Amino acid sequence: MLLAGARVSFHFIIVLLTTLLVGFSGLAHASTPQQTAPAATQQKPEQPSAGQPDTDKPSTDKPSTGKPENKITPEQAEQLFRDVDTILNFASKDTTLPIKHEVKRRMASREEVVSYLKKNMAEDKDVQRLRRTELVLKKFGLLPKDFDLQTFLVSLLEEQVAGYYDAKTKTVNLLDWVLPDLQRPVLAHELTHALQDQSFGLDKWLKKGNEDIDNKKDLKAEDITKDENSEARQAVVEGQAMVVLVDYMLAPVHRTVANSPEIVATLNADMAAGTADSKVYQNAPVFMKEALTFPYRYGVEFEAELLRSQGKDKAFTMTFQNPPQTSREIMEPQTYIVGEHLAPLPLPDFKHIFKDYDRFDIGAIGEFDVAVLAEQYAGLETSKRIFPNWRGGYYYSVHPKKKPGAPLQLVFVTKWANAKSAAQFAAIYARGMQQRYKSVGANAHSDLDLKKLQSLSGNYTWQTEEGPVVIDVKDETVLVTEGLDPALTDKFGHAVLGISAGSH
Repeated sequence: MLLAGARVSFHFIIVLLTTLLVGFSGLAHASTPQQTAPAATQQKPEQPSAGQPDTDKPSTDKPSTGKPENKITPEQAEQLFRDVDTILNFASKDTTLPIKHEVKRRMASREEVVSYLKKNMAEDKDVQRLRRTELVLKKFGLLPKDFDLQTFLVSLLEEQVAGYYDAKTKTVNLLDWVLPDLQRPVLAHELTHALQDQSFGLDKWLKKGNEDIDNKKDLKAEDITKDENSEARQAVVEGQAMVVLVDYMLAPVHRTVANSPEIVATLNADMAAGTADSKVYQNAPVFMKEALTFPYRYGVEFEAELLRSQGKDKAFTMTFQNPPQTSREIMEPQTYIVGEHLAPLPLPDFKHIFKDYDRFDIGAIGEFDVAVLAEQYAGLETSKRIFPNWRGGYYYSVHPKKKPGAPLQLVFVTKWANAKSAAQFAAIYARGMQQRYKSVGANAHSDLDLKKLQSLSGNYTWQTEEGPVVIDVKDETVLVTEGLDPALTDKFGHAVLGISAGSH
């Protein structure tokens, strides 16, 4: 997730799971495991402690529907508090992660949760970087020009939050407006985070992979490879929790993720679409849907593959001790299992080439990124065919010095398994220009029909309202510059490809 310090479950994922598993096993909601915990574990809802929302000062935020919400009864709340210990025991047995101490629990209102999440978003470094990257995402066409990321995230979380574990206060937060039968599977998910936290220190572990390379003055090729560490670790964290959630719901029929691959496949096929009542999510751009569900969808597939081929210890403990580092390892678990190593792409001397520019943002173009770009401009099936051929990539964005209001200028480089894949991706990206720019005019190749383009090799330039777009394909490498003047494009092309733009 994008929020540090809190692990959040999405309501529509739980609804999808419930619907799917009822159809699979004939279970009703109430048939999920609900053994009563020993009397010694029963607790009254706690008063907020330091770092928790203050119930004496409720937020002025209202539920997204604007209608009064049905609240669970005090008796239902008491039962949920008792269920925490039972479900924690289930999660521990399912993962082999030990229970080292009791997990605190509290009941929260929607207003408290929204207030808490807003506070975390305001302070979280990941979200701050995402705001900076928002302009880059718009340049790539992954977000509409008028998209407001902050407003979207708040609205989505208000609509979708179904429970969360706060690693700072070691507390699982139950929600007073969500039906108990939906909250029990959520507890299985969130209490897995509590076990991860007790064994590995969840926040600390996640932060090890959360280095913002944009703050580095002297970048090395190895720095780019670390840019996806956080994304990969989030997929481990959420993937494990999804496994326990599904196992919990399948327990009455003695099935598990490990022996029910059809469940994972069907769930992932449905998850990207959301549910009919998830209006904010339904209207989200493709990139936001994919980015928000990535740790859940690909994470559970990653963990399921490890469970089936490597066993529980590898799936739950070893992935924390030796975590995956890239989205490729998550999307293609065999690359993690065999220990594949891709050499980082060499970087040009950005400082020298862009001496008259201020750096705005830099980052990896990983397998997940090219998958979303391909899906955006060529459809899901084409994306599935091409993204496994990714072998490396990065982007670098700049503004002219003393002109911070000027259009963002961008370069990005991707490497592919073969020249055919490089040419196919270049064509996909070229076709996407007509979606990203109002005006696209060709230079010296006006006969090129972008709509029918399937493969592109060599050097091509198009003029847009934000400056020239150059796509240069040499062997397995695709280089793109957007908005740069020809001299600067030539300099960058020579540094990356060993040639000047247009010389081949």
